[in-house]
Amino acid sequence: MAKGKYEEWLRPDNLLRIEGWARDGLTDEQIAKNIGISKDTFYKWKSRFADFSDALKKTKDVVDREVENALLKSAKGYDVEETVEELRFNKKTGEYELKVTKRTRRHIPPSQVAQIFWLKNRKAKEWREHQEVEVNIDALNRAAEILGGIESVIDD
Repeated sequence: MAKGKYEEWLRPDNLLRIEGWARDGLTDEQIAKNIGISKDTFYKWKSRFADFSDALKKTKDVVDREVENALLKSAKGYDVEETVEELRFNKKTGEYELKVTKRTRRHIPPSQVAQIFWLKNRKAKEWREHQEVEVNIDALNRAAEILGGIESVIDD
């Protein structure tokens, strides 16, 4: 294996490209061709380098599920723990070190936008803005005739 080739494709920007190709539904062969390696080399890299293998696992379905879960979490609200670290001088070592100085728990309230989006897509019949209404044209025309007749009687 040419050392420089696989190192180049293990860089974060190239792993992101590989992840995108996998998410777009490209086959292993197509991804290998995009990288410029043989299928055999591709499978060697896949078994040898965890980062490479992990990038290939991010298929469209997996990402769709991650986004769906994030949308649901946002719609319901959630708690997050925040940690503040500050540079403090350690008298024993004579060096500055990062020390946790504060931990807080904060509630992220539910997002109304996420709730609306979720309901309009998951329960479209009940939540869409424009409801479908069945119209009977014959009945409307007959009603218009009757109203026209009533108006003429009232006007006389």
